[in-house]
Amino acid sequence: MKTGNPREGIGRWLLLALPIVAAAGALVTLASDPPRVRRHLRPGTGVPAGPSLAGCPAFPADNVWNARIDRLPVHARSADYIATIGPDVGLHPDFGSGTWDGGPIGIPFAVVPGSQPPVPVSFEYADESDPGPYPVPPDAPVEGGPASTGDRHVLIVDRDRCRLYELYAAYPQPNGSWRAGSGAVFDLRSNALRPATWTSADAAGLPILPGLVRYEEVAAGAIRHAVRFTASRTQKAFVWPARHYASSSTDPARPPMGQRFRLKAGFDVSPFPARVQVILDALKTYGLILADNGSSWFVSGVPDERWDNDELRLLNEVHGHDFEAVDGTSLMVSPDSGQAR
Repeated sequence: MKTGNPREGIGRWLLLALPIVAAAGALVTLASDPPRVRRHLRPGTGVPAGPSLAGCPAFPADNVWNARIDRLPVHARSADYIATIGPDVGLHPDFGSGTWDGGPIGIPFAVVPGSQPPVPVSFEYADESDPGPYPVPPDAPVEGGPASTGDRHVLIVDRDRCRLYELYAAYPQPNGSWRAGSGAVFDLRSNALRPATWTSADAAGLPILPGLVRYEEVAAGAIRHAVRFTASRTQKAFVWPARHYASSSTDPARPPMGQRFRLKAGFDVSPFPARVQVILDALKTYGLILADNGSSWFVSGVPDERWDNDELRLLNEVHGHDFEAVDGTSLMVSPDSGQAR
């Protein structure tokens, strides 16, 4: 058993210890994804097309990230989880246009061709990281900017191989290599999860990029996947599809990593601008997934100069008590697969 090495970032305390997998009754599972509109169907099938990234699938259409949760029952601990995270705390869009503290607002990513030269990467937590080399270009965007002292995520999509490379606490080195806290590689065409108890570039052992709000999705009128968010107090446990925890607390009122939440069906989105309505509709249908420790109800997205920050700030009018935790235990196909029944 590992001895709980601390991994600190902005609002993060990541313990690399063997996580406690929650009992079956606490596992979060995700519903199948019936089409919202016909244009989202794959041609010739009744199966909805999943979201895409750089011409690649953002995991298969039946992946847990792309599964609807609007029909799932409310979790038995929902009221406790909401009370712990903050019932009166407003949603905070942790993305936008412009800069803050010298860096872009949000988590950027880069798209590279299959010919991008791979470079060595050394890891502080090599025992739970996928070894390099990684195809990280020398000018890869870093979360928070080059001088950031925060989480410094670096996300790279190989558009030809449809592979996603993610680094946490990533620093370029003078010889062209990179040093990072941890790293993970995901096949965007696969439902495979990381090994049980392993972290990734995120505390929950999940990919980051598929859970980010992207401007292109909002402009197109629909986000068809769950959205990543953080909470300040979490439990020493994780539920499917998460693989890792980031807490020393066994308080059952705290949510475990991987817990899914949704905006209540009765929440009226009509007073909000159209682009904000797209985000809120997604939070009703696909929900939020707890992926890391951080400020409560901080919703993750990609920086983009087309965002209207004044519009995004209206998300603050949505509060924790407008959400509920969901329980979809019976829908998990396998604890080691991201496929949703």
